[in-house]
Amino acid sequence: MAAYKGHRMNPDKFEKGQIKLYLFVIPLALITGLPIVYIIFHAFKPMEELFAFPPKFITTHPTLDNFRQLFKASRAAGIPLSKYLFNSVLITVSVVFSSMILSSAAAYAMSKLKFKGRDFIFNINQLALMFVPVAVMIPRYLVVEFLGLTDTYWSQILPLIPLPVSVFLLKQFVDTVPDSLIEAAYMDGATELHVYFKIIIPMIKPALATAAILVFQQVWSNLEASNYYISDEGLKSLVFYMNTLASANGNSVAGQGVQAAASLLMFLPNLILFCFLQNKVMNTMAHSGIK
Repeated sequence: MAAYKGHRMNPDKFEKGQIKLYLFVIPLALITGLPIVYIIFHAFKPMEELFAFPPKFITTHPTLDNFRQLFKASRAAGIPLSKYLFNSVLITVSVVFSSMILSSAAAYAMSKLKFKGRDFIFNINQLALMFVPVAVMIPRYLVVEFLGLTDTYWSQILPLIPLPVSVFLLKQFVDTVPDSLIEAAYMDGATELHVYFKIIIPMIKPALATAAILVFQQVWSNLEASNYYISDEGLKSLVFYMNTLASANGNSVAGQGVQAAASLLMFLPNLILFCFLQNKVMNTMAHSGIK
């Protein structure tokens, strides 16, 4: 239906009938965005505003002292901050790249290829969605220990590559790729790899971007690997170091500022990545219900 009660469904200009929509959407947007605004302002609050009562949402006298205290504390440590940053970047990039390749390949196989046990494997993936990370913490540690991967980068990479939600999301998107397009490629002499790289990957880019954000968030903020698999300080991640640093200073007055600065630094990569990929994410959400 193109119109309703004399109003267009998608008018080019503002109409009075849109006011009720704005009254509903704007409060939801504010509620969603307020935590982000608070994290940013909280990191720049001077000491008197950090402990002000009632608490201030927006700082009136922003300062960089919290960041100075954070980097001062990091310089006093035996291992430089750059080493932890390198570890986190290496682990995150490796996991995101590997997970996207494996998840998309699995989604393509379970969606378009015919083989025995396909539905059973997909059901196992669906079942894995029910388990929270703490439920598989002990079995995962036993596997890592059995393979002799403790105190290596592999112990922080391999356990994080499988992500059932990304396989599920990508499979739903691959389902929308017409079978006739793939059959035409086969008739032209294309192999499975050509179909995968030349047809499937380009057509599911929005879903890949969304899955990449989910994987990035999981890996960038992961403390489990550094806590349980790594005893060598030189191999631990940035989030582990920031958490340790903030906890060590958390009982002091200055430590509250260090915690605020560390929280912002760990949050910014997630925000930046989402800003760059937001169009792809919106396309995924728009097409996720279309068959």
